[in-house]
Amino acid sequence: MEEADIVVIGCGSGGSAVAGRLSEGGKYTVAVLEAGGRNTSIKTIMPGMMPFQTDQTNWRFETVPQAGLNGRRGYQPRGRGMGGSSAINAMLYIRGHRDDYDEWRDLGCPGWGWDDVLPWFKACEHNVRGADAFHGANGPLWVSDQEHAHPGSRAFVEAASRLQIPVNPDFNGERQDGVGLYQVTQRNGERWTAARAYLDPAEKRANLEIICDALVDRVLFADGRATGVAYRQGGQARQIRARCAVVLAAGAFQTPQLLMLSGIGPGRHLAEMGIPVLVDRPAVGSDLQDHIDYTAAFETEGSFFLGRSPAGTLKSVGAMVQWLFTRRGGMTSPYAEAGGFLRTELAGARPDVQLHFLIAIVEDHGRTRVKGHGYSCHACVLRPESRGTVRLASADAADAPLIDPAFLTDPRDMDVLKAGVRAMYRILGTPPLADYRGRDRYPVDLTDDAALEALIRARADTVYHPVGTARMGIDPDAVVDPRLRVHGVDGFYVADASVMPRLIGGNTNAPSIMIGERGAAFIAEDLH
Repeated sequence: MEEADIVVIGCGSGGSAVAGRLSEGGKYTVAVLEAGGRNTSIKTIMPGMMPFQTDQTNWRFETVPQAGLNGRRGYQPRGRGMGGSSAINAMLYIRGHRDDYDEWRDLGCPGWGWDDVLPWFKACEHNVRGADAFHGANGPLWVSDQEHAHPGSRAFVEAASRLQIPVNPDFNGERQDGVGLYQVTQRNGERWTAARAYLDPAEKRANLEIICDALVDRVLFADGRATGVAYRQGGQARQIRARCAVVLAAGAFQTPQLLMLSGIGPGRHLAEMGIPVLVDRPAVGSDLQDHIDYTAAFETEGSFFLGRSPAGTLKSVGAMVQWLFTRRGGMTSPYAEAGGFLRTELAGARPDVQLHFLIAIVEDHGRTRVKGHGYSCHACVLRPESRGTVRLASADAADAPLIDPAFLTDPRDMDVLKAGVRAMYRILGTPPLADYRGRDRYPVDLTDDAALEALIRARADTVYHPVGTARMGIDPDAVVDPRLRVHGVDGFYVADASVMPRLIGGNTNAPSIMIGERGAAFIAEDLH
């Protein structure tokens, strides 16, 4: 396909929704360019294979050295291939707090308040619990309960409830506060990526073309309008013409990278890279926000929790066999089965800390294999004040961008994280979870403020929710307007997590899909 009405760059959460919706009805021809593959292997479909991704499915980015983390480089996994990060994430379905979206509206994004976005969340969703005031049951994105949650996850919930923390069966319902088991984006025991939700049904349509293994170099413009995309595939340089629109949905790191490679970004930085400036927009690649996170890890005796041992290996093999024949059992686990949203003493009207309880020991994002068995728990700052950047390392799209989240550079984030870690340890030290007598791998005196801060700086890192690098708004510095149109050019849209003006209080996959749904509607209206 040498041309299409609409060219979508990126097959992740936002891009899959945009392309799938715009191909409905047959009015427009749609081409989707994806740098990775189709992601149809068992490593994607079996939920329990989440820790075993490769370079084929994960970009494996790293940050620049982080002053707030003792100069360490952080790890930034991002999904590669159809489904994007929804193909490698923990599948947790979380929308954020309703006030997060009212804040977007009040920051200059009319039409993005909670009452505006809730119908779109419901339109996305096929919740196995059925439709109600907060949920949809006819959308393409399946949202399921965990049918095989580990007893340790239930012990975490019970421990929190004994501390008078309310048990919440629905973090996306009337209230967000409390603890419970997460719902997951799965269908019948299989991972349900954004691509499976939106593009698998669409592929039979003659007006949709999905082009994999296509690394985009830049967007093409003529007379101030996006007219196509230059990309490379199989070592050959190619171009595709867009008759009506180009939609960029490459994620919070590669969307600003491609904007800058296309001449839209901070003028001085582009000049340093030898890139002609089409639109001088300093906010491109700025306002990077991410959830800074601390992980506690505990070793236990026996093989009750997951881990590396002969008994653990046997248990895992049995679970794989069970899943292959029944799509049930332990390999449906997202590992981060339980968690919750807490208000520390520093919180305002919204929870300021999120917890993820994992039924295995996790070290260095799972890249370091730990012998033995145990459990972990994450505590993250939901609304960080620190702001970072994404910049070009070179003018070659094949080179990873320079990612600087500037973690913990604002002291308020450290204050919240310390409070969150202390709250987390109170739960971990309460029966029935405490009855497992886990041995803390990183003990610290929680009353020693300096010691706790030192431990956090030595071990904290992302929990994988970067946003904000092409933020929307009506102010002169915004990158896109509230209809997701790129300021300064025509026929060019962005539809992914990079447009969020503020990081929402929770996991970002569901909001990214919602943004894609809305982007498709905006584009269809503009082209009507």
